[in-house]
Amino acid sequence: MRVLVIGGDGYCGWATALYLSNHGYEVGILDSLVRRHWDAQLCTDTLTPIAPIKARLQRWKDLTGKHIDLFIGDLNDYPFLEKSLLQFQPDAVVHFGEQRSAPFSMIDREHAVLTQANNVIGNLNLLYALRDHFPDCHLVKLGTMGEYGTPNIDIEEGYITIEHNGRKDTLPYPKQPGSFYHLSKVHDSHNIHFACKIWGLRATDLNQGVVYGVLTEETGMDELLINRLDYDGVFGTALNRFCIQAAVGHPLTVYGKGSQTRAFLDIRDTVRCVEIAIANPANPGEFRVFNQFTEMFSVGDLANMVKSAGNTMGMNVDVQHLDNPRVEMEDHYFNAKNTNLLELGLQPHLLSDSLLDSLLNFAVKYKTRVDKDQILPKVKWRR
Repeated sequence: MRVLVIGGDGYCGWATALYLSNHGYEVGILDSLVRRHWDAQLCTDTLTPIAPIKARLQRWKDLTGKHIDLFIGDLNDYPFLEKSLLQFQPDAVVHFGEQRSAPFSMIDREHAVLTQANNVIGNLNLLYALRDHFPDCHLVKLGTMGEYGTPNIDIEEGYITIEHNGRKDTLPYPKQPGSFYHLSKVHDSHNIHFACKIWGLRATDLNQGVVYGVLTEETGMDELLINRLDYDGVFGTALNRFCIQAAVGHPLTVYGKGSQTRAFLDIRDTVRCVEIAIANPANPGEFRVFNQFTEMFSVGDLANMVKSAGNTMGMNVDVQHLDNPRVEMEDHYFNAKNTNLLELGLQPHLLSDSLLDSLLNFAVKYKTRVDKDQILPKVKWRR
């Protein structure tokens, strides 16, 4: 099967492209490389050293004998997108090619507009290209659990059955996104759902939790294949930030009470979930939603886990609470369903089993690359 990974130079995309290539798929990467440009604009960098994309792909070919096609360009450039798809002839498209940071989207008007224009228009271009040239191609789109927000009822997988005034229907689950980034993903979901309904496209929306970890079997083969580890206040996750803070002796910075709860999964489970979706495609006209996560933790839970693991490594780890720069509920109910991928064969990796190998050891190994000026938050939701 031929699979085009859009955004294949990024964190999830790179691991996915190598995984699929290693498991017998013919893989292409389409990427504008703008993520590297945003790092330069923000004067930050991944903790782990990332080689240029062509050097990465050449090293992969040298090690495995497997070739990955490369298309460098922007989804918002429709002629480029159309030409690339016609050249590669995909059976499935895995779409990671979006600005994926909530803080980035909340910096100012310019970054909010950039996020929505890049994400929504690029996704819409892709839908039209598939309609016109590859109507049977399976679109596997990276959504986010952040589309749902934190409702005071259980979060279902994409749809909810409602009884109202004596009538009953199954409808898309209500969305309560918490940033302009998350809003863009909601717009994507609506556009894809509509395209499946009117054009008969087939799509799987993977509403993914927070991903952690550097290592997969493939990215661990050689340092030139290493994956990103972002820890800054814009692209870094709380868990990544805590691990880097522990490694350099900085208190773990918990926003607010630390009771905010989210869904999480290991990068090794991300790539496996994508493969499961590809191997079990949606039907024509079907917009299918999987909640892609394995565990749920509060921010405080994460801090305590990192503190405990760090102390076993001889670190003296402290926890510090900061005023929350985000506008979010800190005390809330959070119970999300995630049965579909498990029923299709996902065997989860647990954070308790991989925190040291997948994060803390990398934080210690590369701690001389840490820019301490990037650790504290600089973006505030409320002006």
